[in-house]
Amino acid sequence: MQSRFLAVLLLTAFTLAAPAQTTAPRPKITGISHLAVYTSNPAATDRYYREVIGAAKLPDPENPQGVRYAFSAAQFVEVLPLPPGAGINRLDHTAWNTDNAEGLRKYLAAKGWKTPAHVTRGSDGSRWFAVLDPEGNKVEFVEPPANAKAPDAPNVIGHRIIHVGFVVHNQDKENAFYRDLLGFRPYWFGGMKPGRLDWVSQQAPDGHDWLEYMMTGDPSGTGIPSTMSKHDLGVMDHLSIGVVSVDDAYKVLAAGNRLAGVHDAHTQIGLDGKGQFNMYDPDGTRLELMNFHASKKPCCSPFTADDPAE
Repeated sequence: MQSRFLAVLLLTAFTLAAPAQTTAPRPKITGISHLAVYTSNPAATDRYYREVIGAAKLPDPENPQGVRYAFSAAQFVEVLPLPPGAGINRLDHTAWNTDNAEGLRKYLAAKGWKTPAHVTRGSDGSRWFAVLDPEGNKVEFVEPPANAKAPDAPNVIGHRIIHVGFVVHNQDKENAFYRDLLGFRPYWFGGMKPGRLDWVSQQAPDGHDWLEYMMTGDPSGTGIPSTMSKHDLGVMDHLSIGVVSVDDAYKVLAAGNRLAGVHDAHTQIGLDGKGQFNMYDPDGTRLELMNFHASKKPCCSPFTADDPAE
């Protein structure tokens, strides 16, 4: 009788302990790593990111045909050659920093998400892997190299990518991945007109950078809407550099004769209450300078998480 009782106790203990042994916690997702875009004119794109934006040009450990334009030790724009058949698309992927790429890959795989069999290791010591989100957008998770050094970029207009955005058709589908599975948190939402939803911001689970759903198209659709122009797509697929003062950043660009190419005529206050100024690379991808903090009350919803800071 005693041995049977002990067996029942052991079986019960094993059953209770099993979930804890098989469900590892999600590694941290600390913020944006980079935005990867295509170029049809590498020379013009190089001038834009180096001379106008002031980023440091670096080799690309992920792709020997690519180039990195770095803002800080852990954030950059990756520029890749325009592939055949790209059409109007200029976005390859978004990417987020994590403290454990292999752990995050295993976490997603354990949750039933399709992942590669292993992470990739770069010559710089970084590790990364990529997956597709529910609408087929490529998302990369990067573990930066240990002791990464800040780039030599004394004239960079800002050191911090605070958000990236891309076309989204159905926020519920995307939320199943970014919010329910990865732990992204609501930050802000708004629209051009009352009752209309154009932007939904989701903040990284372990940092203050955010992803902006650029709502458009049929909720049952995916990809680039057939009626969308190249310009409008470039507005939606974008990155944002945080600054203390957009007005001051604009003055620096103007004084240095760096306002080349396509850009807004002036700075403005966005519907989120933050100062902003839009610039476009030679292929039309938007770079939005944005104040870290709002100077006016935002429309549509309050901010529900802390603002980023430099």
